[in-house]
Amino acid sequence: MSLILVTGGARSGKSRFAEMLADHHANSGAKVIFVATAEAFDDEMAERINRHRAARDRRWRTVEEPCNPAAVVRAAQADVYLIDCLTLLLANWMFQAKVDEAGFWDKLTDLVDTLAASSATCIAVTNEIGLGIVPADPETRLYRDWLGWMNQAFARAAEQVFLVTSGIAVDLKALPGARVL
Repeated sequence: MSLILVTGGARSGKSRFAEMLADHHANSGAKVIFVATAEAFDDEMAERINRHRAARDRRWRTVEEPCNPAAVVRAAQADVYLIDCLTLLLANWMFQAKVDEAGFWDKLTDLVDTLAASSATCIAVTNEIGLGIVPADPETRLYRDWLGWMNQAFARAAEQVFLVTSGIAVDLKALPGARVL
């Protein structure tokens, strides 16, 4: 059906907006799968995950998949998939799966191709982290670079790309003069 990318900064409202989109695309009786990429490595993150779980629509099925959301989409039969979030997924690829650059591109291509080819509506949430200063260490610079490339690949494949700032969502591809590079 369609691929939709939702991006923005921390606490911008992007996850809430993506959930509203998923609800909108889920007609009565439609099956929604929320694909969660976060893992609790400390108490604070565990609390965040618990708050998100409690706030999530109870009609939706949640699948916790930190490294391979493409497999969830290929295996399940849903009308809507909401993947939250690509930012944590990339961290999992880098720091758990220990992917190199070739592995990064392979995983990214597989994920984008799988979502774009799906007959379901696929919504992916990501952070825009490239607007700040240049990170001081090589590992963080690499993470920032890979996330920028990941976001661009998703934006190219997506029918809609929403930037959420201060709780306001704007469809970037719908703007006059918008160009995909």
